[in-house]
Amino acid sequence: MRRALVVLVALVFGAPAPGTAAAQGRTSKTLDIYVVDVEGGNATLIVSPTGESLLIDTGNPSNGRDAERIIAAAKDAGLTQIDHLIITHYHADHIGGLPELLPRFPIRHFIDHGPNIDPMGSGAKFEADYKEMYAKAKHTVARPGVRIPIDGIDVRVVTSNGDVIKTPLGGAGAPNPYCASFKPGTNNLEDPMSVGVHITFGRFRTIHLGDLTKNKEVELMCPSNRLGAVDAILGVHHGQATSNSEVIIHALRPHVVIMNNGTRKGGEPEVMQTLFTSPGLEDLWQIHFSLLSGQEHTVPGMFIANVADDNPAALPVAPMPAPQPGANVPPPPAHNGPAYWIKLSAQQDGTYSVANARNGFSKTYKP
Repeated sequence: MRRALVVLVALVFGAPAPGTAAAQGRTSKTLDIYVVDVEGGNATLIVSPTGESLLIDTGNPSNGRDAERIIAAAKDAGLTQIDHLIITHYHADHIGGLPELLPRFPIRHFIDHGPNIDPMGSGAKFEADYKEMYAKAKHTVARPGVRIPIDGIDVRVVTSNGDVIKTPLGGAGAPNPYCASFKPGTNNLEDPMSVGVHITFGRFRTIHLGDLTKNKEVELMCPSNRLGAVDAILGVHHGQATSNSEVIIHALRPHVVIMNNGTRKGGEPEVMQTLFTSPGLEDLWQIHFSLLSGQEHTVPGMFIANVADDNPAALPVAPMPAPQPGANVPPPPAHNGPAYWIKLSAQQDGTYSVANARNGFSKTYKP
């Protein structure tokens, strides 16, 4: 991938309910994926060609901010409800927006990895309310290898609750040459539990693994690559170095990566180097310019959906150190302007385009 330094100055699961797709009023022939700006959390909306929807996570607790952004994307897609919701794991930046979203937008089917295993984690306080929410709808605990039946696309669970698929997907299973150089990473309790899904639409393939960590990536991808190759990787754990080893990034050989990072979360230099050296990568798209990568490790501005929020006179060339956790850490810069998503639209022949809602820039990729 050719990069440029840039200064940014302005910057199972049960059949679908009868009539679901028709109720959404959708006529598109594409698979549409919205990576929503939830300030370094995750909210990825997937809409099949027939209008059935899958939302992966709900962003942060934010007094309705992230819920409003998710609803805006859903309305842009012509939706009136969310048919399936995956909560990948119980961290606040993934489940925290749900209490503000559900009263405003119906959710028909809740999917997760089972009970939270980290009672001291950031999302644990949402678990009791979450159980009340899914008690009024359909609820499924995801298991690797099981399909989520969504009309028009194939959605396969590949990781959940610390388990991974044992049988390679069709066409996969070759030895993974990157296993020999793998170096273990660190884990918290909930990230390795993430529900991860592989999505196929005709010749197009993509994957979203939540916040799956390196030590689970190696279980999934070694000694053989159980997933094969994909066109695009979604999320990449915000671009954090506890995930994103070569055993998965390089082995999947994506043409496109869409990173759900924040201004001061993710986009870490180690990860950026892994992405930029991945065989076959054409473009990295970022939800935010990352102060942690600075200009030394970023992409041209047309690939970044949201600019530096406080519009500083100049952006850093060198990466800044990641802030240490704790109560006295200054908050990240306030998001003063509109929030923009990145949208991927795929056709059945494998052709797909990615568009930046901030500047209207789009690029089409061949299968």
